[in-house]
Amino acid sequence: MPRPTPYDLAFGPEAEARFAEIQGSLAQAGRDPHDADAFVLDRAVAAFLRDLVPEEGVGEAVREHLALLQQAYLYWVEGGWLVRPSRARVERLLTEPRQAAPHDAVPRAFYVQLPERLVWLAFSPGEPHQPLDGLFVRPWPGGGLFVLAICGMHPGSEGFVVVDVDGHPARQLAREGQSALFAPVMPGGAQAGLFSVTGGEELLELGERCITIAAEAKACVGAAHVPHQAVEVG
Repeated sequence: MPRPTPYDLAFGPEAEARFAEIQGSLAQAGRDPHDADAFVLDRAVAAFLRDLVPEEGVGEAVREHLALLQQAYLYWVEGGWLVRPSRARVERLLTEPRQAAPHDAVPRAFYVQLPERLVWLAFSPGEPHQPLDGLFVRPWPGGGLFVLAICGMHPGSEGFVVVDVDGHPARQLAREGQSALFAPVMPGGAQAGLFSVTGGEELLELGERCITIAAEAKACVGAAHVPHQAVEVG
């Protein structure tokens, strides 16, 4: 059975028609879909958002659904680039120094789906660690990026948790204490070969590193790319 993506789970088969409607509406109004303020003002976006958010949803729930809707739409309009790096490739990505990220060599939005239960989000002390399914990444042309992390996707579950962060990664990010970036903080994590993302700065750093993987994927398949078909990167 193919591994589902958050795009599949959240929007289903109606995504193509609804996103095409949003595309036409945005073009008619002359709005930039990368501008969150302009995006939410669009009538087609507002209508789709009302369908997505539960009636009792307010505040943070609306903001999270809007972030997911915008990133999923940009993923769709930029060609549906789905990148799946191997476990070995992710291990190298998280343990070796960051390479220069070629922002101009990747789609303006893409999704990197990580190996299952390899990387865990651990933002709040005392809260359960959440397995990181992957990242919607939106590199900015002049440097910096927006990242929407998708975590808590479990077999049989229809929902998941989103965490967003944006900005410019630190030049030399380091954790407090002696532990390396992305080192596991859960009991038994080191013995199991797992990794942890412990805050917004690490999540932004992970997103920046994923740009290198997306560049490899795009260079590999080129014009043969098929939207929503995973590009495996070893």
